[in-house]
Amino acid sequence: MTTNPHEAAASHLPSFITAPGQTDMLLVITAVFLFVAVVAIGILFWKLHTLPERMAHKTQKLQFEFVAVLGLISLFTHEHIYWIIGLLLAFIELPDFGTPMNRMANALEDIAKDETEAPVDASGDQEKVAPASDSKAAEVYPRKQQAEGSVHA
Repeated sequence: MTTNPHEAAASHLPSFITAPGQTDMLLVITAVFLFVAVVAIGILFWKLHTLPERMAHKTQKLQFEFVAVLGLISLFTHEHIYWIIGLLLAFIELPDFGTPMNRMANALEDIAKDETEAPVDASGDQEKVAPASDSKAAEVYPRKQQAEGSVHA
């Protein structure tokens, strides 16, 4: 049985209009396109959002954790200033104060160990070192000795 369209209907219907009971292909294609577009935009947003963290991680910056925290704060608060600060910190090389301080501390420990060790004579035996006398202290600290002498006198 063929149905005749209404007299006011056009004789040719567009292809996206489906007959009753059939699958609407335009709706399916639009839904798939929308899903793919939302996922692609989400991935692009995430890649852009983690850009400062990835840059700081690649260059092994000291402030990597700080940049990562700024990125999370900007993600959850939607404040772009945190992302910009994180991006700037990822570009900047902060000076490393820890390594020189550790080297100085280690060198001072080595110097202190060398001064406390007993000197070794030519035969390989350690010499007995007499404790420092007050005269040596008087040479090093003459004003202190004079001040103590005047107090006791």
